[in-house]
Amino acid sequence: MGSDPIALPLLDYLYDSCSGSVELVGCFTQPDRPTGRGMKVASNGIKRWAMDRNLTIRQPEKCGPTDEQWLREAGVDLILVMAFGQLLRRSLIDIPPRGTINFHASILPKLRGASPIHTAIASGESETGISLMQIVPKLDAGPVLDVERVPILPDAQAPEVIAALAEACVPLIARNLEMLCQGQPRFIPQDESATTYCRRINKEDARLDFACSARALHDHIRAFQPWPGAMLEVGGTLLKIGSARREAAVAPGPGTLVVKAGRAFVQCADDSLELLALQRPGGRMLPTVEFLKGFSLATGAIATSHPMEPLVASKPFSRK
Repeated sequence: MGSDPIALPLLDYLYDSCSGSVELVGCFTQPDRPTGRGMKVASNGIKRWAMDRNLTIRQPEKCGPTDEQWLREAGVDLILVMAFGQLLRRSLIDIPPRGTINFHASILPKLRGASPIHTAIASGESETGISLMQIVPKLDAGPVLDVERVPILPDAQAPEVIAALAEACVPLIARNLEMLCQGQPRFIPQDESATTYCRRINKEDARLDFACSARALHDHIRAFQPWPGAMLEVGGTLLKIGSARREAAVAPGPGTLVVKAGRAFVQCADDSLELLALQRPGGRMLPTVEFLKGFSLATGAIATSHPMEPLVASKPFSRK
C-alpha cells in the first residue's frame, strides 16, 4: 500500500529479489489525481509500476469492506505500507495473519505524522531514518521492529534525503522479511515520553521570517524544495529561492538586501543568506548572477517577513 515514488526501491526489491520466497499479489494506491500545470488526471508512480508488471491494482478513496473482502479472498499474509495517504481501520489492519507493517520516514518516536522528512531537515536534524513499525489505530504509535538510519548532510535538500530514505528501505526489509513471514518479529514499544509530532505542509510554509537565524532559514529553504519552495517578497513581488547558503552579516536590519558583483544577500537575525538561485513569476529558476541580468534587486531594499508556523509539537496537530 503506497502512493509515493519513495516506495519504488522497496517494490523493486520485493518483486525482483524475493520472488522465490514471497508473492506480491497486488498494490493499493490513491486514485488518479489532476497534476501539473495543466491539471490533467494522471496515474502515480506506484500504479504505473504495478501496471508494468500486470499486478492487481486497487485505488479506493478510502479502504472499506470491499477492499477487506478482496484481501481475505486473495489470502494476503502480510501488508506492507509506505506513504499510502490513508488511515487504515482496525478491521483491515487485523486481516493479514503476519500483520500490517509500515515504513515510517523518521526515527520513531520522533516526528510522528504527515511530513517527517521535510520537518527533520527544516529542524536542522543531522540524521533521520526509516522505522519499520506495526500499524495500530493511533497515529504512528505502533511498536518498532527495526530502524535504518540515514544522515542528513548540512546542505542536502529534500529530494536528496528522500532518495536516500527510499534506498534505505531495501536493507531494512532484507534483514527483517524472513522474520515477518515466519511470524517471529520482536517489536519494541515506543517511548511515549520522547514523542514529537509534525504537521501537514502547506503553501504558506514558503513564506520566510527574516527575524529568524540564518541557519534556521537555510534549513527551511532546503527542506521545502521543490514544493512549496521558499519565497522572497520584495516590493510586492514574490521571488522563489532555489538554494541559499549562510554567510557573514551584511546589514544591520533583518530582511535588508545587499547586491554586489552578481551576488545577492539577505540579512537575517544574526548572519545573512546568500541567495544562490532565484526565479521570478513566470520565469525559470536561474543562478543569481544570471537572474540579476534580467531582474533588478537593489541594495537596501527590504524583504517582507512573514510569521512561520511551528512544524513540531508534543501533541498531534489538528487535521486540516
